[in-house]
Amino acid sequence: MSYFEIRGGAPLEGIVTISGAKNAGLGVIPAAILAGEACIIENLPYVSDVSCFGRILTQLGAKVSLEPNGVMTIDPSTINCLSATSNEVSSFRASYYLLGALLGRYGMVEIALPGGCDIGDRPIDQHIKGFEALGATVTIDEDNALIRAEAKRLVGCEVYLDMASVGATINIMLAATRAEGRTTIVNAAKEPYIVDIANFINMMGGSVRGAGTDEIKITGRQRLHGCTYAIIPDMMEAGTFMIAAAATGGNVVLNNVIPNHLDAISAKLLEGGALVEVDDDGRDFYVRVRADRRLRAVNIKTQYYPGFPTDLQQPMGALLTRAKGRSLLIEDIFEHRFKYMDELKRMGAQIVVNNRRAMIDGVEELCACDMRANDLRAGAALVIAALSAQGTSRVYGIKYIDRGYEHFEHKLRALGADITRAD
Repeated sequence: MSYFEIRGGAPLEGIVTISGAKNAGLGVIPAAILAGEACIIENLPYVSDVSCFGRILTQLGAKVSLEPNGVMTIDPSTINCLSATSNEVSSFRASYYLLGALLGRYGMVEIALPGGCDIGDRPIDQHIKGFEALGATVTIDEDNALIRAEAKRLVGCEVYLDMASVGATINIMLAATRAEGRTTIVNAAKEPYIVDIANFINMMGGSVRGAGTDEIKITGRQRLHGCTYAIIPDMMEAGTFMIAAAATGGNVVLNNVIPNHLDAISAKLLEGGALVEVDDDGRDFYVRVRADRRLRAVNIKTQYYPGFPTDLQQPMGALLTRAKGRSLLIEDIFEHRFKYMDELKRMGAQIVVNNRRAMIDGVEELCACDMRANDLRAGAALVIAALSAQGTSRVYGIKYIDRGYEHFEHKLRALGADITRAD
């Protein structure tokens, strides 16, 4: 079993280049099915979830190649199977985007019920609501853990989402891209990933307007074409390195970022006493984070974008274990995202969890110990805690980290971290 061995106590210093956004890439990859022609996707992170999605498309008959530099070529014209039921499909959450893509392109799809990190209940009822509104028949085979959708024709309509679900917004947008007429998604999610996927669809000849607002209008197109498209930088990876820099008392410059995507995390680091310098000349996009003293406690409530992202609640929780005073974390998105705090307590963190609220009293030092990650962002949080602790820690369960962070330990090592991967 692989693990990270981390000797903490050293500040992170230097320059790190942020990879492409995993969450955007996992929507763009299945969206390429809609074109029917070859697409080249650039700036993908070289992580296990991206590789897994490429293998799934290959199983469906598509021709897929992924280069180590993050360039994936997808030719969906050879797809000859509309049933994706392998273990890989059920192993991660984003596989459900095959529903919208294959339904939109072929009018039929069957996939294994998706899995992913255990961070709480993530129903797909809003996805199904959208597909049915477009004219599809959706059935769930609970005995075989399958979901099927089919439609002789998809017709544009208005879909009101009961909650601003990122996954449902993307999935409905994919299906509506090839539907007849106009579809309007009301109360749509506004995350940058949605804007990126909409831009990709438009590059293929689609018509998506309003992405990034709470109302998205999609005019269906019967024919799309291939294109070349570059994924936006990963705001979650950037936020993780910003937090790691502040937690270790470091000085780190992040290149290849979109600063306004990071406003929520920048605001909380500034409130805690870190220095955050943002590019202001519009040419070289970067963010610098410095922390030359122990930070102050802050209160955080996770919200949908542009609020504080749930994906950075866990890394921020690790930082707050050593902040002066008492911090309050409220997790309003996923109910199981405080599991990692049991590991932080073993390091000496003072934390009291009550349902979706965590009270953290900062301590002077954390003590190194062996820990186990139970999801992607929890893994990043434990690495940050280990980097800021005294002594040598081991972080197990790093298969989760590999799902979403490209060359994580290499980037940290380049910033001065004493971290190695071992078996």
